[in-house]
Amino acid sequence: MKRPIIVALAGAALAVAIFTPTAGATPSTNAITWSGVCSDPALANAGAECGTLDVPLDPANPRGKTITLALSRVRHKVAENAYQGVVLGAPDALTGSGLNMSLLGGRLPNGAGGAYDWIGFARRGQAPSAPAIACNPGYFEYNRPYYVPATPAAEQQWLSRVKGYADACANNAPADLLDHMKTVDMAADMDAIRTALGVERVNVFAQSYGTYLAQVYATKYPGRVRRMVLDSIVDPRRVWYGAGAFDQNVPLERNLEIWFDWLASHDDAYHLGKTRQDLRNVWNAQLQKLATAPAGGVIGPSEWIDVFLFPSYFQQSWPLLGGVLSNWVTNGDAAALKAFFSQVYHSGGEGTYAPQLAQLCTDAPWPTNWAQWHADTVASHAQAPDTTWGQTWANAPCAFWPARSGYPVTVNGSWGQTALLIDETLDAATPFEGSLEVRSRFPSAALISVPGGTNHAGTLSGNGCVDSKIADYLTTGALPRRKPGRMADVECAPLPLPTPTTP
Repeated sequence: MKRPIIVALAGAALAVAIFTPTAGATPSTNAITWSGVCSDPALANAGAECGTLDVPLDPANPRGKTITLALSRVRHKVAENAYQGVVLGAPDALTGSGLNMSLLGGRLPNGAGGAYDWIGFARRGQAPSAPAIACNPGYFEYNRPYYVPATPAAEQQWLSRVKGYADACANNAPADLLDHMKTVDMAADMDAIRTALGVERVNVFAQSYGTYLAQVYATKYPGRVRRMVLDSIVDPRRVWYGAGAFDQNVPLERNLEIWFDWLASHDDAYHLGKTRQDLRNVWNAQLQKLATAPAGGVIGPSEWIDVFLFPSYFQQSWPLLGGVLSNWVTNGDAAALKAFFSQVYHSGGEGTYAPQLAQLCTDAPWPTNWAQWHADTVASHAQAPDTTWGQTWANAPCAFWPARSGYPVTVNGSWGQTALLIDETLDAATPFEGSLEVRSRFPSAALISVPGGTNHAGTLSGNGCVDSKIADYLTTGALPRRKPGRMADVECAPLPLPTPTTP
């Protein structure tokens, strides 16, 4: 699991007759209550309407207690004879509520999105869906202990902290909801939305962690899937101790150093050094400095790492964060560091983090023996010293989580579900091997790779090669020709590296 990032910097065919719903579940027959124009300015400007849908808390008990999902809809722009149906966004747990996924159709080239109704929804447990899960709103306060424990006592301090967070969830979150936050529950929500919309099949658009939800939905409800677009794809074999806590560490460290290379190549703008080693020296010196004297009294090494890992995910953040780094090193500008951290972590992290953990901690069992976590973290830290311990502490509440876990769904796309898969080969959050694995499980899928690209979940952000292929697929259902073997089927060049800005 990448740490709780509000992604303000990111951009964001064959029918089958077989339908195998979740055992014992009956799709909701409730209606969506559309309440008119959305209050969110971006949604309102796009003419979206917002609404709510009541769904079963426990999909296996459709007549039991209900919860309320918040939805948004941007209607199709074409004549009825050119209408292609519904695109349902499978929300990523880390990008806010998911309502803004209804805006993605407007970013497709050639007006291809206008042939569909685009539906976004807030995952169960995440506001404005209700009830929402919140455990400890103060958990992301400034100047937390340094992620990397220098002593056993420092490690115990963090261990007590994450256990305290899990205990707070037990005390403050709806207990019955915590038991029904699994991906299979959210897949049932997707099918309840499909039923309420009155359509036989939906098209699915998913990015990042949402791609695992899409995989589960396509496995549990294969006859309800028409076309799928999956961007930056979760490896279903690694849910979630591997994929969440460890698989990202080395790629994130690699991408951090790729950013160092870019900064070094623009030393005339940032004045931080002319080689990767120069940047590494600056980085290490600042961590040591902040450990002794937090910036502005509030930004210590942990907050520093949180801020400056953005470039490992999104190249479009490189110039902005390069400027923040340069201003701090050159001018001691603590205000910019604090403002950025406050924008993306301090003010909104808990509203994303708590429901995300509620899902990930119960999708599959997690080790409860801290000795295993410690040994795995030490081994990973040897290869990724800047990224490992922060990832461990982000996931560690799962060792103490106050709800029962299930077991991962065996993802199976062999019923003929088509899918267009996209991933940049140096994507750190969802390593490329996961895309190859999902391609192998969906024989009717095709994979677009972006060799050398380090962006995560960056479709519909201006790469004409990628975006036009998405538009073509959603327009015609035709996929690139599939190649034999375990490989991508077509390549698209990455976007040019960003242009530096003067700090």
